[in-house]
Amino acid sequence: MATLVTFHAHPDDECIVTGGVMRKAFEEGHRVVLVVATRGEAGEIPDFLSPGEELWQRRVEETYAAADILGVARVEFLGYRDSGMMGDELNSRPGSFWTADVEEAAQKLAALLVEEDASALTIYDSFGGYGHPDHIQVHRVGKRAAEIAQTPAVYQAMVRESEFREAMRLAGMDDPGPLGEDAVPESAINVGVDVSKYVDVKRAAMRAHASQIPEQSFFLALDDETFARTFGTEWFLREGHPPSSTLEL
Repeated sequence: MATLVTFHAHPDDECIVTGGVMRKAFEEGHRVVLVVATRGEAGEIPDFLSPGEELWQRRVEETYAAADILGVARVEFLGYRDSGMMGDELNSRPGSFWTADVEEAAQKLAALLVEEDASALTIYDSFGGYGHPDHIQVHRVGKRAAEIAQTPAVYQAMVRESEFREAMRLAGMDDPGPLGEDAVPESAINVGVDVSKYVDVKRAAMRAHASQIPEQSFFLALDDETFARTFGTEWFLREGHPPSSTLEL
């Protein structure tokens, strides 16, 4: 049995970009560990929170519920605060993940990687997919942690921008425009894992994050065929390695 550690910025990120490989690893008898940098304090506040309930409390509960669906054996939060979108005043608040010392945060994650004897780690690409500061920081912290822990395989989760934009068009959503000059092109992807067997599991995990992914959201409003086409393969960049159709565990 090997151990896959998936490192994410906020609750719900895990099911969107790595939910399929997480469940696949579980089904194949491997141990799956989810590490989340923040508790998602800056997310959308739903109207169904209980009196006195903080958003982060609900999102932590949702994370554990989604983790159960995905076959996760262990969930850990690094304890940083959600930094909000790039340019938000939350970026610079003390305790935000964006202001965290990369080496210090990497040491925390590395300790978990060593404890778990992780065979592989998933992070995000250098642009964090869409420029979110916490996602960029996941890339920086995750790469350094893998160096410290000598984790043999690091996979940078990405999406095929062309597929995602087409799904948005079919869902009737406006095109968000160019991602920016620092975005990593989809041509850099060299690992594609078929997780079509687990698209229903991915969708169930998304539904577990009801505070951020309501039924009318893009992810759940897509018809089954479009959802399967868009999310039935999970894409990664593994630097310095040839193209592959699997994660090496």
